[in-house]
Amino acid sequence: MDKEMEQFCKDLKKSVQEMKAGKSAKITRVPVSPIAEARFKSGLTQAQFSALMGVSLRTLQDWEQGRREPSGAAKTLIKVAITHPDVLRELAA
Repeated sequence: MDKEMEQFCKDLKKSVQEMKAGKSAKITRVPVSPIAEARFKSGLTQAQFSALMGVSLRTLQDWEQGRREPSGAAKTLIKVAITHPDVLRELAA
């Protein structure tokens, strides 16, 4: 076995031992956009939330991923959705 393969096997064995011991090498946290937060709190799917907001699914996805910014009226509705998600659930029903 060549040296690279030996090192790979050692590293792999060490990683497995660390996982079994409950140690994690790296924790990644992904920030959630306010739009996604509003949707999560309301419990609605992207399709349901976009229909309720009166925008296309693609527009909502662009907002959630930070590629586009909602208009002033949409921002206000998003604030309402964050603070009162039950209102959106009622409207969606």
